[in-house]
Amino acid sequence: MTDSEAALAAVAAKVGAFYEAHPYPPAVDDLDGYARKWDEGRRRADFHLLWPDQPYRDDFSVLAAGCGTSQAAKIALRWPRARVTGIDVSASSLAASEALKRRYQLDNLQLHALPLERAGELGQSFDHVVCTGVLHHLPDPDAGLRALAAVLEAAGALQLMVYAPYGRAGIYLIQDYCRRLGLEPTAADVLDLIVSLKALPPDHPLVPMLRKSPDLLTREGLADALLNPQDRAYSVPQLQGALAAADLAFGRWQRQAPYLPQCGAPASTPHAPRLARLPAHEQYAAMELFRGTMARHTVVAWRGDRPAAVDFGGQAWREYVPVRIPDAIAVRDNLPPGAVAVLINRTHTYTDLYLPIDADQERLLAAVDGRRTIAEIAGGSGQADAARDFFEQLWNYDQVVFDTSGG
Repeated sequence: MTDSEAALAAVAAKVGAFYEAHPYPPAVDDLDGYARKWDEGRRRADFHLLWPDQPYRDDFSVLAAGCGTSQAAKIALRWPRARVTGIDVSASSLAASEALKRRYQLDNLQLHALPLERAGELGQSFDHVVCTGVLHHLPDPDAGLRALAAVLEAAGALQLMVYAPYGRAGIYLIQDYCRRLGLEPTAADVLDLIVSLKALPPDHPLVPMLRKSPDLLTREGLADALLNPQDRAYSVPQLQGALAAADLAFGRWQRQAPYLPQCGAPASTPHAPRLARLPAHEQYAAMELFRGTMARHTVVAWRGDRPAAVDFGGQAWREYVPVRIPDAIAVRDNLPPGAVAVLINRTHTYTDLYLPIDADQERLLAAVDGRRTIAEIAGGSGQADAARDFFEQLWNYDQVVFDTSGG
């Protein structure tokens, strides 16, 4: 073993020992409330976010890479006809997942003690690979991403969440502080850290995160965020580069409105025309800098160089079937002039991401039933251009996904 390989192995061992002692998220034994949220409408919207160009089905294969205490069980519960495999290096996390498997009789779930870098040892490929909150803790994230790409089916979708640097600036300051003090994820050090953080100056960059994420002040959350032995973050360009190096193509952001300069406050600034002239990947990078507080990036990626599945530049949009996103709602209080409602997505954290609609647009939206195409909803040709522009806005603002399969 070379010195470099030995160093990577040492980091991997430290990370494995950390999660063995501090499984994250904390184990749960009740998924009843989670299961109730996943009706057919939510499943269909989730499917077409990943695969706009494929007919809906629910019998695909899934790999939860670094499944933790409950992720694989949740996937198996919400997709009962899917074939779900969960892998993790933490025996305690896998034990928590096994308990959920037994309680909910998840016969469609298989669990294995395996690092995701060795996913190829499973001897199978997967339609859907999920890796959230894991890649940035690996000793060699690039090798991990290549391993996931290698087990992804040709028409598969990878759902990846990694940390982002600017919104986590306060976390990285206190991580360095903890290292200088020699703090370890022991019960005594974690308790002392909880008390000490309450004395932070009110304008410290970590303070807003502590207010918005009370989980950070739990023992498990604090250890994972501030005392983790391995943690790196990806800016938008760094993430794009990592995907390209693994021969993966960017598909879309899980929630894309924060990354689009035509959505929200950036669209009304003097820079809007300059932003619009940038290539898409440069727009995403600019919006990360403009917004400044993105703490994570969640992306959908595909193998190879697949063409865009959603494109309003030609005429194909007429046959798109819009599907409402369940987290999208209409607000009817304190409306701007001329609006009959304001559309928001409840998962957005930026308050400028709202879309006012007028009475004609409301009628178009009310006709969305997950079966009719945009052309069928729009009716007469006189409304075609307005319908195209409106449904493109709905797409940009994370109000709908599309079934573009023609099936």
